[in-house]
Amino acid sequence: MDTAAGLTFRDATETDVDALVALVESAYRGDASRAGWTTEADILEGQRTDPEGVLEVVKAPDSRLLTVERDGRMVACCQLEHRGDHAYFGMFAVSPTQQGGGLGKAVIAEAERLARETWGVTEMHMTVISVRDDLIAWYERRGYRRTGKTSPFPYGDERFGVPQRDDLEFELLVKELA
Repeated sequence: MDTAAGLTFRDATETDVDALVALVESAYRGDASRAGWTTEADILEGQRTDPEGVLEVVKAPDSRLLTVERDGRMVACCQLEHRGDHAYFGMFAVSPTQQGGGLGKAVIAEAERLARETWGVTEMHMTVISVRDDLIAWYERRGYRRTGKTSPFPYGDERFGVPQRDDLEFELLVKELA
């Protein structure tokens, strides 16, 4: 789907997996991620995702991995998963060099619209590492609210990264979809 902002939204395919892994890694890990504000480089090392994890999302029946392109270049992505009366929003990544210009806002708005129209859900859920105050504040400005419900970080499972601190956990954020 095309938007006025020159963005093209489409569902990812198996041939997109390597580019999606590179995009997610660039947004969250290592020195390249420091060009944007979403970096997790100070709290997590190692990988953020891997080809197997991305492929699993692409192939899952109640899931879609939305790929966002500008001028034929992949600049963002997000996962939407249908979970009964709500959708789960995850694997959200915006290229570090594209951050700060409204692209993230456009992607999350389109994701919410698609979840509502495709599945008829009334809420969007996501989990965010609870120490990411700046990121949580960004989501709050988009209408998400903190629930105080937390789940443990998967310490010891390096598929999710190598924690640099011992107080990491996920907090559930929820937004009512009109």
